[in-house]
Amino acid sequence: MPHPLLLALFGDQNSAVSAARAVRQLGVAREDLSVVAVNHGVEGDIAGQVDGTPGSEIEDSRMAGRAGEILASLVSAIGAGVPGTGPFVTAGPLGAELGEVAGHVAGDLADTLVRAGLSEDEAQAWKTRIHAGAVLLGVHARSVKPAAVESALLEHRGGRVLAVEWDDNR
Repeated sequence: MPHPLLLALFGDQNSAVSAARAVRQLGVAREDLSVVAVNHGVEGDIAGQVDGTPGSEIEDSRMAGRAGEILASLVSAIGAGVPGTGPFVTAGPLGAELGEVAGHVAGDLADTLVRAGLSEDEAQAWKTRIHAGAVLLGVHARSVKPAAVESALLEHRGGRVLAVEWDDNR
């Protein structure tokens, strides 16, 4: 179902964490707070601190991520027959990395930001800042007023806040 999604870019992790905690205090559900950072490890660390979720639904292509999972399963099945590699490939980081790479390649963050209302130049600048350590918060305002979320994001040094209609099924 379409709903407002608010996006804000923070220059440092501490500001993003403070803003995310403020948003959660407004009543935003865990699954409605997304974190996009330089990599999924950093996203997971920040999301864990604020009880949010890594922002793969914002930055990655779901179809490509699924293809990566299937490829990882295939590699795991092949690796299971090779002595000493089966458990590592099957349960190790390779499968996760294949899914991450596929999702990033097909689901460019800059494209998502352009669809959200940034110019191509602004979107590339935000993407560059994220790759340099900035953090993007995405807040799905399903159960809270978007104006309250925007205020919380701005109070914690969120530069520009974009508000767009988001459809989880796209």
